[in-house]
This record gives sequence, C-alpha cells and structure tokens, in this order.
Amino acid sequence: LAMAAHISLCATPIYLFGTEEQKKKYLVPLAKGESLGSFCLSEPGSGSDAGAAKTMAVLKGDHYVLNGSKLWVTNGGVADYFVVFAKTDPERGVHGMSAFIVEKAFGGLNIGKKEDKLGVRASDTRPISIEDCHVPRENLLGVENEGFKQALVTLDGGRVGIGAMAVGLAQAAMEKSVAYSKEREAFGRPISHFQAIKWMLADMATEIHAARLMVFHAARLRDAGKPYTKEAAMAKLFASEAAMRATKNAIQIFGGYGYVKDYPVERYWRDAKLTTIGEGTSEVQRLVISRKILEEL
Repeated sequence: LAMAAHISLCATPIYLFGTEEQKKKYLVPLAKGESLGSFCLSEPGSGSDAGAAKTMAVLKGDHYVLNGSKLWVTNGGVADYFVVFAKTDPERGVHGMSAFIVEKAFGGLNIGKKEDKLGVRASDTRPISIEDCHVPRENLLGVENEGFKQALVTLDGGRVGIGAMAVGLAQAAMEKSVAYSKEREAFGRPISHFQAIKWMLADMATEIHAARLMVFHAARLRDAGKPYTKEAAMAKLFASEAAMRATKNAIQIFGGYGYVKDYPVERYWRDAKLTTIGEGTSEVQRLVISRKILEEL
C-alpha cells in the first residue's frame, strides 16, 4: 500500500499534470526511491464528499498559504513530498479546488500519530494538520481550480492497484485454504472431501479468476490510453468484495484456527477490508459505474 500511494497517488499526478520543471525536481527522486510520496485529499468532514473539504489555499504574493487538516494520509509519517488538495475558490465547491506539491521541508505540516488500524498495519497512516504552510506559486500542480478533476483521474489509476491488491489477498486466502483442507481431518478424512468445503473453494476460485481478468482489462485500457473509469471502478468493486468473501470463507475453513493470529487468514480478512474503503468505497464505485452506464446507453 505504501508503494501504491507513492506511485499511483503521488508520482502519477505529477507525471500527468506537472510542468517539466516539476517532473525533473520531484519525479526523478521519487522514481529513484530517494524520496517517498503521499496524497492528501480526505478530511475529517469530507471523505467520499470531496466538495465538503475545508482546507484552504490563499495566494499571497509568490506563495500560496495553506491551512486545514487531512485524514488517512498513507505514508504520512515517512513521506518527503505530498500532493495536497485545497480550495482556492471555495464558492465554487469542487470546481474551486486545486492541487499542490508540498514538501515536508516547507514547514507547516504537523504530522499526527500513526493510526492504530484494523488491517494493513505496516502501512504508515496518519492525520496531518496544515498551519500556514507556504507553498511556492510554481508548486501549483496543473491549472488552478482543476484539482478535483485531477484527483478523479488519479483515483481511476489507484483503483486498478487496489483491485490488484484485493486479488492477491484473495489468492493467498484460497491457497492457504486448499493446503489446510487437505491436511485437516474430520470424521476420518480430510475436510477437502466434504462438499461444503469444495463449494467454498470453487466459489473462491471462480471469483478470483473473474476479478483478476477485470483488473487486467482495466489495466490494459489504461496502458492503451483509452477511457477506463468505469472498468477501474468495476474491477475495484468486484475484486474487493470477492476478497472479503474469500477471506471470510478461509477463516470458516480454518475454523477456530482461522480466528487466531497463529495462522495468516485472519490477517488477510483484516487487510482485505481496506480494499472496500480506500480509493473510494464500494458505494462510490457503484455510483461511478451507474453514472457511466446512464451516460453510455
């Protein structure tokens, strides 16, 4: 997840919308691994509703002065560069939001405590308070007031990555379940012989195969430079919810052992839950998909 935020959410918008000077200054160290990137969009009162964001950016001379707060910042405690979204024209709602490349070295970023999360616990997630952070005018990313559009394009790519993460978690859960079902015996034979277990494994395999193909399809469209917003949302939605079903069934197959941390399947379930929330909840994905269908048909 740290690398997904670093590449998809920080480096990608700089690559897509940044000036040549910004790319040379920031993309090179990001690509070399000399610096780590992050992405700041969500706020205490605005998760799915980005228009409710209250972080402000006021142009004063040759600097924008940013004030506000951000939540769920992946790599928050370890990043060097942050792509931060703030209102430059608050009267216009989401159409008055802009993106900025903010260096930790600028000052004004107060990094909060690391969140004690349910899953993906190795990922550094923190709140950030922004107080009079002076950002050079040349660090405006793209065009002023176009930040929300940039965020949507960025999140499309991120959803492909989250879909791939979900497929990996589901695959691991299935592989562990298959191995365990062959070893664990009940009523004188391995539990893999029982129809109830076979059906759970069959459902896992079928949904994982479908999810993987959906992720590949969305990635192929992206690589080809074709529209993929709907396909990315579909892949993320289906793969994340398939991962939740697969990891839940893995715990069921393991029985009591699935409920303790001596075995890995409980962690797969905890990690999989994030994929139904991050980069847009399942409910948001359904909104995106339905909107595209209504536009196309």
